[in-house]
Amino acid sequence: MHHKVLWALQWLLGLYFISIGVMHLAVPDGLPDPLSWMYDLGDTVHVVAGVVEILGGLGLILPALTRVLPILTPIAAIGLGLVMIGAAAWHASRGEIQSIAVNLINVAVLAYVAYGRLRLAPIEARTVDSAG
Repeated sequence: MHHKVLWALQWLLGLYFISIGVMHLAVPDGLPDPLSWMYDLGDTVHVVAGVVEILGGLGLILPALTRVLPILTPIAAIGLGLVMIGAAAWHASRGEIQSIAVNLINVAVLAYVAYGRLRLAPIEARTVDSAG
């Protein structure tokens, strides 16, 4: 059961972080109020956050999907969790309770993915057939 739940969470979180990362890079006009904080970040923060979130989102999906270096999946989950802790601290400094809650929920789910892929239902790396 853990395997299926973890896969669902990996896909959901992966697509979520990829989309948030793209938003950081594009910063579109007319974002809804819960995302209006994006307009207050500097260009460098947007680029760094965008790249990290896109790579992290891909890291939640691709290594496990291809079974090439699947250890990168829990590492991506841990890395994104650390990013979310930093984001929660930034939102706390601004009193943005709703954003803090979203960040902390993300941390909890990312922690489950990391633990799940390390202990509960690890993905085995693809073996190379030396016979050709």
